[in-house]
Amino acid sequence: MTDDELAQLNVFVHDARKPLNRISMQAELVKMALNGDVPADKALQALDKIITSAKDCSAKLTEMTAAMHQDNLASQHDK
Repeated sequence: MTDDELAQLNVFVHDARKPLNRISMQAELVKMALNGDVPADKALQALDKIITSAKDCSAKLTEMTAAMHQDNLASQHDK
């Protein structure tokens, strides 16, 4: 793996971690709502954010896979 490919991979991993962190934080909020620490409507909002963040993460992983596939095809073509 070249330095450029490694740098690109690091960007994709960083971008995928952002929605994963949001999922974790929102799951904690749902847990608090189930314990009665916050209103139930906050849990519903958190669940919507979890769904959105999961879709965002999936999109980032798809983008990463496509980019790596493109890079692989390009490097095979150069050989």
